[in-house]
Amino acid sequence: MPNAAKILAWDDFRLIKAIAEAKALPAAAALVGLNHSTVFRRLGQIEDGLGLKLFERHRSGYVPTPAGEEMAQLAERLGDDITAFTRKLDGQEIKPAGELRVTTNDTLLVDLLTPVFAAFLVQCPDIRLDILLGNQALNLSKRDADVAIRATDNPPDTLVGRRAARIAWALYGRASDFPESEPPAMEALLKRNWVSLGDQFSGFKVVRYLKEHVAAERVIYKVNTVLGLSEAVEAGIGIGFLPCFIADTKPGLTRLGEPENGLAADLWLLTHPDLRHSPRVRLFLDFIAGEIGRMKPLLEGARPIAPRGAALIAEQGDAAAR
Repeated sequence: MPNAAKILAWDDFRLIKAIAEAKALPAAAALVGLNHSTVFRRLGQIEDGLGLKLFERHRSGYVPTPAGEEMAQLAERLGDDITAFTRKLDGQEIKPAGELRVTTNDTLLVDLLTPVFAAFLVQCPDIRLDILLGNQALNLSKRDADVAIRATDNPPDTLVGRRAARIAWALYGRASDFPESEPPAMEALLKRNWVSLGDQFSGFKVVRYLKEHVAAERVIYKVNTVLGLSEAVEAGIGIGFLPCFIADTKPGLTRLGEPENGLAADLWLLTHPDLRHSPRVRLFLDFIAGEIGRMKPLLEGARPIAPRGAALIAEQGDAAAR
C-alpha cells in the first residue's frame, strides 16, 4: 500500500479542500492559483498515491467521498492552526511596519475615515493599509482583516477593542424645504414623503423605528446605503434619519429635531486578541482613537442646530455672489 505520509504535503490538503468547496476543477484552480489542467493532474496523482478515490464525478460536480471529506476537514483544521500561529507571530513583531488590513463600511470610510487614514500613513510611512468595505462582519480569526471599525451595540465576544464614540442619528430634510425658523411639528412631518434604508436592513434600529412610526405609503424611496440615503434627502425626495456626522456637514440639509437616542450606535475599534499587542495594530488603534476622539462632538450630534432658515440664506447668498 502506498505510504501517504511520504506523498502528502500541505498544498495537497489545500487542493482537496478547494475542490470540495468549489465542486468544480476550474473554480478550485482559481482558489489555489493554478490552472485547470494542473489541478486535474495533481488530483489524479494524489488519488493514485493514496490508492483511494477522493471524489465522485457527477454531472452536478465533484462530490467528496468519505475519505475526501475527511481530508478536506483536516485541511480546514490545519489552515486554522496555521492562521492562529501566524497571528501570534504578528503579535510579537517589533517594528510597526507591513500591511494592515482594515474592514469598515462605505459610510464611515467616505464621510469620516479617509482623511484619518491619510494622516496615519503620513505619520507611519512603513505601514500599508488594505481597506475592505462591507457591512458584513469579516472573520478576524481567519485574518480576513486585522482591524474592524464598526458601528454596533454588540461587538463580537471573540474580538477585543475599545468604544471610540457614540454615533447619533437625527431627522433631516432639505434646507430649502424648511425655511421657517422652527421645524414643523411631528404630526405635520408624518404627512410628508420619507426616505429609508431598504428592507434588507430590517435589523437596523432606524428601519424598525420608521416601520413603527411612519405609514408605509409615506416611505416613497428606499436605498441600500446610508450614502444614498443622505443624497436622497439632499435632493428633496423626502425627509429621513441620517447620522449627524454626515448630515451636519452638509449646508443643503437642516436638522428637524434633536438626535433620537434610540437610534444611536457605538463606534468600535476591534481586533483579534492575538493581535492586540502587535506594534502596528496598537499604533493604528491608538491613532484612530485619538482622531475620532477629537471628532466626538460631530459624531455624537453635539453640534448646535442652526436656525431653520440659516442654510437657505447661506445658499441664496452664495448664489447672489456668483
